[in-house]
Amino acid sequence: MPTASIITHSLTKLYGSLTALDSFDLEVDQGSIFGMLGPNGAGKTTLIRILTTLMRQSSGDASIEGLDTLRSGREIRCMIGVVSQENSLDRYLTARENLELHARLHGMDKRLYKQRIDELLELMGLAGRQKDFPDTFSGGMQRRLVIARALVHQPRVLFLDEPTTGLDPQSRRVVWEYVRSMAGSMTIFLTTHYLEEAEQLCDRIAIMDHGRLIAIGSTQELKDRLSGATVYEIEFAGQEADRYTTLLGSMPCVVNIRRLGGKVTVTLECWECLSEIVTALNGAPVRRISLQERTLEDVFISLTGDKVRE
Repeated sequence: MPTASIITHSLTKLYGSLTALDSFDLEVDQGSIFGMLGPNGAGKTTLIRILTTLMRQSSGDASIEGLDTLRSGREIRCMIGVVSQENSLDRYLTARENLELHARLHGMDKRLYKQRIDELLELMGLAGRQKDFPDTFSGGMQRRLVIARALVHQPRVLFLDEPTTGLDPQSRRVVWEYVRSMAGSMTIFLTTHYLEEAEQLCDRIAIMDHGRLIAIGSTQELKDRLSGATVYEIEFAGQEADRYTTLLGSMPCVVNIRRLGGKVTVTLECWECLSEIVTALNGAPVRRISLQERTLEDVFISLTGDKVRE
């Protein structure tokens, strides 16, 4: 049975009349990569601030590696690494000095942190700019330096709050590969708006909204929650797509229909309705009919809605 590295029980945070976290219960296995998803304002950053001891909850309990966040803040801060959304680099120190300061604050031996910093600067593609100041870096380079800093002291639990925002695809892939390589050796708690990132990296994923946990499981378990409607893409030859879009759209079993060029996407009440569609298309110039696999985005939208959040 896996040991829980992060535990919350009835965790609640109030800002006046606003409830940012509402009786939030969570367990994250030791050594796992855990993803937390949610729309803007769902409470993700508030949760991380409490878990990293930067904020006190209104009620409920939270613990990291068995240590209570209210009573053992100093011990917890020594064992965690944090990549926040904000750029908190010291602009008056070089890239290397930023990392050295972090290592010294954590009491690391100079011989150990010198080699560790060399490795991280090389990994993040910053070795050639280590003597330069962060203000001369691009946004992506600054982000890579923030991630390197969080890893210097080899934390037991790493919190990544939207770590790859602003990174180019190559830099994002480097971060992904490094996160994967750390699986098992440390617990990684990731929040992201890149659903592909969560799907690629995370052992388990939770979705929260309005301060509450609304779903949790592996990517496949979350996709399996979507029952009922099934989506097929039908590709037509020639100029027949318009005519058959009208025909299919009039059928009772078709919940939704979209057309893009010669391709028509139909959402059916259930997969058994496909036989009615095939019958209706008898003689039509169909090139291909394919089942559209449900995505993590489909799950996310179905649970949190499709309205834009402030």
